[in-house]
Amino acid sequence: MPVFGQILGLEGTAWNLSAALFDSDLIALVSKPYRPVQGGIHPREAAQHHASAMRDLIASLVKEPEKITGVAFSQGPGLGPCLRTVATAARSIALALDVPLIGVNHCVAHVEIGRFATGCLDPVVLYASGANTQIIGYLNGRYRIFGETLDIGIGNALDKFARAKAFPHPGGPLIETRAKDGHYIELPYTVKGMDLAFSGLISAAKDARVPLPDACYSLQETAFAMCVEVTERAMSLAGKSEVLLVGGVGANRRLQEMLRIMCEERGARFFVPEQRYLGDNGAMIAYTGKLMLESGVTLPVERSQINPSFRSDEVEVTWGHNVSSQESAHRHPARKKIEHKQGAEAIVTFREGKAEKHRLSKRYRVPELDRRLISERTRAEAKLIALSRKGGVPTPFIIDITGDTIVMEQVAGPLLAQCLTGPNLRKTGRMTGDLHAAGIVHGDLTTSNVIIRSDDNRAVLIDFGLAQVTQEIEQRGVDIHVLFQTLESTDPDRAGDLRGSFIRGYCETFGGAREVIAREHEIELRGRYL
Repeated sequence: MPVFGQILGLEGTAWNLSAALFDSDLIALVSKPYRPVQGGIHPREAAQHHASAMRDLIASLVKEPEKITGVAFSQGPGLGPCLRTVATAARSIALALDVPLIGVNHCVAHVEIGRFATGCLDPVVLYASGANTQIIGYLNGRYRIFGETLDIGIGNALDKFARAKAFPHPGGPLIETRAKDGHYIELPYTVKGMDLAFSGLISAAKDARVPLPDACYSLQETAFAMCVEVTERAMSLAGKSEVLLVGGVGANRRLQEMLRIMCEERGARFFVPEQRYLGDNGAMIAYTGKLMLESGVTLPVERSQINPSFRSDEVEVTWGHNVSSQESAHRHPARKKIEHKQGAEAIVTFREGKAEKHRLSKRYRVPELDRRLISERTRAEAKLIALSRKGGVPTPFIIDITGDTIVMEQVAGPLLAQCLTGPNLRKTGRMTGDLHAAGIVHGDLTTSNVIIRSDDNRAVLIDFGLAQVTQEIEQRGVDIHVLFQTLESTDPDRAGDLRGSFIRGYCETFGGAREVIAREHEIELRGRYL
């Protein structure tokens, strides 16, 4: 069995140039960040900074080059000029030392150093950084993206607000400080199934005519509540009982507190690594490079091109990964006769042929936001269930409604998640086509929100808590994207065929289907490093 020595890791995807040495543990870590004089990160200026600082940085770290047995570098995602500068340095060092070169996915590296530093095994990961906001979980040899930002990363969003208020870069720490003296005001809250968006929130916060501490406080409370909500939904979907927070924004104490509260309420465990491993750092590249090298993954120099849009779910995880013994169980859970079912947002109680859906208060949200979301989503859900039934979409019929509870018929049959077949996806496609033709998008179109009804074998749509009336192609595309992401996360081997079955059914009932499918593909291809 080969013996591996020190791995040199180089990180420089954006503003922080960092290098580290790792063998069985971290040996050394050095960083020299680029700090713009004003405004945000200028990619070419950052790359020039990295190029000018690289030699001295490496010299300060590497004292015994003969001990290095591999050079790892961040291959992407990131800012193109910065990635190219770091890749060039990594190639040069690997060739000079005649050691293997390892191209590391930046996002996966955040997850792996977090697992190393905290000891968690199989978490749902909230990756919150400047350019990325993703909810990630391991399944079947890859890190799957359960949900992500549809526009801008949480850190860049905070920095945009900070620049508008003349805060220096990075703006997150100052926003956190000013928020301590603030009070809540209402701001846009945009969650679309497993995905979220921050642009409208930032615009509203910038334009709010309120004291600056109030704007900072409300921006944090709203943005972080969105992140925690989607993280909790991913936990419910995947059946995992650990949450790991990584990325530079993970240093925010309020975000940590909100995740910790959510985990306590769900009986889950919360993990966050120490500060030096949260932001972009060379240690995460060196450690992940070590895992890859030990599993036989190296990168020929001629194939070491950077990939600014390198997604974490493109990486085959060839190294050992301790996964939960429940992995197969949560993918296809057994259908049991139950008296209640708790999801991410509500508890549904079944009795005497009725399903009583009661929305739960969330302690991690400020009371004003919590009450608003519960009330709005309860009223909207009842209204949209009725509108959908009028449009020919099979839904449960409503018996009664209060401020936080809807009583409806109990639909008998398995969830789509438990019977993922081509015919059932085609039925789901036809049902979704009818929904969109009625001018409604579901907002949470996952395999856990469709029941294949036992008596007539029809696809019945449930849980309209995030639905809305809209004719926008973008929103229809996001609706379908949410479902396709769920298929990819839960059954990646058959996801392509299942998508095809859905599309066939969707085209059968909705005249604008082709345009929406094209938009969904565009959404899938959008880069998140903005």
